[in-house]
Amino acid sequence: MATDQEKNKQLLLKLLERPGNGSCVDCGAADPEWASYTLGVFVCQSCSGLHRNISQISKVKSVLLDPWSDAEVEFMASNGNDAAKAKYEQKVPVFYYRPTHTDCQLLREQWIRARYERKEFVCVERQEPYSAGYREGFLWKRGRDNGQFLSRKCILSERDGVLKYFNKHDAREPKALMKIHTLNASFQPGKIGQPHGLQVTYLKDNSTRNIFVYHKDGKEMVDWFNAIRAARFHYLQVAFPGAHHADLVPKLTRNYIKEGYMEKTGPKHTEGFKKRWFTMDDRRLMYFKGPLDAYARGEVFIGSKENSYTVLPGLPPSTQGYHWQFGITIVTPDRNFLFTCETEEEQQDWMAAFQGLVNRPMLPQEYAVEANFKHKP
Repeated sequence: MATDQEKNKQLLLKLLERPGNGSCVDCGAADPEWASYTLGVFVCQSCSGLHRNISQISKVKSVLLDPWSDAEVEFMASNGNDAAKAKYEQKVPVFYYRPTHTDCQLLREQWIRARYERKEFVCVERQEPYSAGYREGFLWKRGRDNGQFLSRKCILSERDGVLKYFNKHDAREPKALMKIHTLNASFQPGKIGQPHGLQVTYLKDNSTRNIFVYHKDGKEMVDWFNAIRAARFHYLQVAFPGAHHADLVPKLTRNYIKEGYMEKTGPKHTEGFKKRWFTMDDRRLMYFKGPLDAYARGEVFIGSKENSYTVLPGLPPSTQGYHWQFGITIVTPDRNFLFTCETEEEQQDWMAAFQGLVNRPMLPQEYAVEANFKHKP
């Protein structure tokens, strides 16, 4: 005869089969095996660890390994993931970033805290830090030349269409003006070496400029990120009147398709290959001397096969001066670009990234980008 514990475990496994319960309520990861028995939701192991940071609200157990009481199982049965979303996500702004299981811990933890602890999507007034259209504060910014982080005053203004920062707290003129229509933000804790590290990029004279910032308060940093997304959303609404929200939201911020080291040679293909850090930002392939450089040394536009762009494995037979053995040739209407990768796996990953772009037809606005593009040696 089955014990109460075995019976309860079977009931929990049945609950996991209900619609909505088959993926983590917080990040969407498949097949969650943990649950918050005070919130009545099923979560993945990674998010269960983040729930422990709000133990006054959420208490977690393993579905398979921990003992469950009849009352706890009944509570899970009367709630569940869909009911929790209906309760805690009533008024999530369309621009607000909903993290997935592939996102950094900071985004996932603040998403959890925003819903259950701060109840930001039940009380709209709590969304003011990123919904007001104006944000001002201090962020630690990495120095371009010395790599030191220094406190910098930052202002985001939807009305002026800019994000700006000041080198001195009492300065009248900003050190940099970043226009919202070219702005992007991406959390890069590993690269920056700060758990709350954010990479902000913008275009200056059609070249990419990076700044690296962080704040010691995780909520503060995620509020800045969502304020940038709000500003981008409202700009795009004006730029593309009548566009569906679903079409605008993917354009608010973007993660890079791929980053990493490759070797490259110059336009004559006779120079020695040099190791460079590459970033694939949509159709812009940029290369830097190092991952935290402020300016790209050069940028390559990757168009579509209909426009005579091709990606080939290997290098031309006459090529010399390279150290890494796994080559890639990108054929463009202007010239061929030669790269080498350290491993075959890296070569395959870069090839897949390039091929995805080449196979994708170009949009009308991408023709304008290509026309303005300056291929740099």
